[in-house]
Amino acid sequence: MATYDLDDLLTLMARLRDPVDGCPWDLKQDFASIVRHTLEEAYEVADTIERQDWPHLKDELGDLLFQVIFYARLGDESGHFDFAAIVDNLVRKLLRRHPHVFPAGTLASRAGDMQRSEQQVSATWELIKQEEREGKASPGVLDDIPAALPGLSRALKLQKRASGVGFDWNDPLLVLDKIEEEIGELREAIARGAQDEITDEMGDLLFAQVNLARHLGVDPETAVRSTNAKFVRRFAHIEDAVTASGRDWDSFSLDELDAFWNEAKVRGL
Repeated sequence: MATYDLDDLLTLMARLRDPVDGCPWDLKQDFASIVRHTLEEAYEVADTIERQDWPHLKDELGDLLFQVIFYARLGDESGHFDFAAIVDNLVRKLLRRHPHVFPAGTLASRAGDMQRSEQQVSATWELIKQEEREGKASPGVLDDIPAALPGLSRALKLQKRASGVGFDWNDPLLVLDKIEEEIGELREAIARGAQDEITDEMGDLLFAQVNLARHLGVDPETAVRSTNAKFVRRFAHIEDAVTASGRDWDSFSLDELDAFWNEAKVRGL
């Protein structure tokens, strides 16, 4: 049986947006309206990978690809760009950012025996990106880090970028000191009952914890997602125990529920 290819997908997208006989839902969409769907699809890809659900990953990657195709169609209709322009821009950017693989800046060029360490490659990557930023209207160090990123991910990127210009501690123990300082300030805000201050200090504490994770080589978003999954597994054990008891939730003390939690830990959940 013949398989569909990328051209078929582009044709399908054009048909969905056909003003005469296209899909009413697709015709209603614009750049802003499909952003939330794009974010959802990206998270579904991440979730599938974390669960190692390989049979469904192909499906989720297809859904994510469709988001790019949708944006390309909208860009074509508005005269801003088309799919070919997206691909061309991407290939040119990746050629430029990988001189260790494409030394002449062409797909045909090869580095041969030239070997570079991961640290050297990362340093070159950041230098090239900095040059690209300086070529734009707003060359600020932090200007191109998207505000719409999840909070922990954006905090990490902000800190990495600031570290690249020397604004950073050189010892994770100093970051631990900062966390303890932020905890003290949060305690004071709680004692005063000042909600605005509590929110502000809580943000500072989370930001400092992201900084510590970075210094320890831990991705904070990955770490908290792993902890979320662990919490779900252990809470499911508590739920099963409560259901098996035949009692209502409110008849259990926190100590009893905590005992179920500890059982889950012992079982390696």
